Amino acid sequence: MASSNGCFEGAAMLAFDPAPEEILAPDVLRHSISKDLSEPVTARLNLPRSMRFSEPGLMKNPGADTTTFSALPSQEELDFIERYKQGVINSVSALHMFAKIHHLELELKETSVADFSCAPAELRPPANSACVSRTGVEHPYQKLSQTLEEVFNRLTSQHPEYHSCGSSLAAFIIEKGGQHEVVALGTGECNYSRSFESCGRLLHDSHAIVTARRSLLRYLYRHLLLFYNKNPAKAERSIFCTAPGSKLLTLKQNITLSLYMNQLPKGTAQLKSEVHLGPQSISAYEASEELSLHVALEGRIYLAACCPPKTVRVSSMSAGDKLTKWEVVGLQGALLSHFIEPVYISNILVGNGICKDTKGLDITIKQRLDDELISKLPVPYLVNRSHVYLVKAALPIQTDLNQWSLSLNWTLSDASLEVVDGLSGKTTESSPFRSGSCLASRLCKAAMFSRFRMLAREAGWGDLLQFATYHEAKMKSHLYQEAKSLLQSYLEQHTYGSWIVKSPHIEQFSD
Repeated sequence: MASSNGCFEGAAMLAFDPAPEEILAPDVLRHSISKDLSEPVTARLNLPRSMRFSEPGLMKNPGADTTTFSALPSQEELDFIERYKQGVINSVSALHMFAKIHHLELELKETSVADFSCAPAELRPPANSACVSRTGVEHPYQKLSQTLEEVFNRLTSQHPEYHSCGSSLAAFIIEKGGQHEVVALGTGECNYSRSFESCGRLLHDSHAIVTARRSLLRYLYRHLLLFYNKNPAKAERSIFCTAPGSKLLTLKQNITLSLYMNQLPKGTAQLKSEVHLGPQSISAYEASEELSLHVALEGRIYLAACCPPKTVRVSSMSAGDKLTKWEVVGLQGALLSHFIEPVYISNILVGNGICKDTKGLDITIKQRLDDELISKLPVPYLVNRSHVYLVKAALPIQTDLNQWSLSLNWTLSDASLEVVDGLSGKTTESSPFRSGSCLASRLCKAAMFSRFRMLAREAGWGDLLQFATYHEAKMKSHLYQEAKSLLQSYLEQHTYGSWIVKSPHIEQFSD
């Protein structure tokens, strides 16, 4: 799971006043917390009135036996502290988990008015980073644009006819010890346009960030296989390690993940900068079409309200809405959630080719979700708050109607690009990489299920091999499905619309 800031200086000991009605959080949590980067809040843990303190370490509950609480933290608390120290849990989620462990009520209050100004993101970066610093020194994230350009140009050097596809480029970058590496990329601006099939060999959504994310999954599978390799030298090269107090794996402490987008994703993220939100909240705009969930159909975007929640037609949630989803359930998906904790994005970099501010993106991934959802999510899920930066565009924005439906994908260590026709969901005949005569993409569901089974065998998790179908394997990832369901219910209850649910029929395949 990706990181947030801060670390514990010591065990989480509670500090008691002579006769308080509130418990103070540990020092590391007792400071101004920011729900997003513009809304400072203070936290208070309210003790139920039925409980009183008579002396440090002793808590009395009327009508019950006196219970003595140990001054030493429990194993659950130690695991919680360790996860916070590693940056696995962000500050707001840590407060909620702390309250849940001690069965307390958490109250968050804003201490200042949020700033929803429309100044370009590059003029108001977070305090801990900037595209160009005050001293004029170029930030490393700016240099990533050049790196991405070089990677894409190298991949298309033998196939210049696909270079214009780079307009929609999205890519994932791993940062390890200050070194950045492009590990997965994708392009594309449309989705599948035909009827449902249950073979698992068609790609339903070929938009750039969706393609890049599926390419990232292949990278994660490779590193999980490395982790379970019997050769210790190879296993050490994996980006994963065992999560404290869990049988699942997590990203190593010094590893963070960034997403680059050459253009803003479709949907709410493209909210016009001229729209000014109220100074106190966005509640007045919750019913607005701009903030609602959107559906992608053949490359066009429609309000989700215009489509029934359970549809027989092939459509997908907009790329912007999927980005919102990943901020809660992570990038890893249901299958990999059997093996690893949620993998979250630390930084989102947006190319400034045609984007002048990131206000819509900030609203998409931050303002639509609040602490009400955080408090309901199962551990280790949370509402992630990615930092957003406006950077130099890696590639020029150009329109090529001849290549409009094409989607490119690549993962680190691939010898060549794969080219998919987004409308048919299959690899093209002229693709530099083809997996077989049926033209199924290496990113399709069937290919992912095959990798899942291979990983289960290598890890020695025989129970995961008992799943008869892809759909069963997904649904048996219980915590992931719970977090996903809570997110969808939250969005619907807050009038953003219903999440489109594809028919389970398309996932009833076994190979």
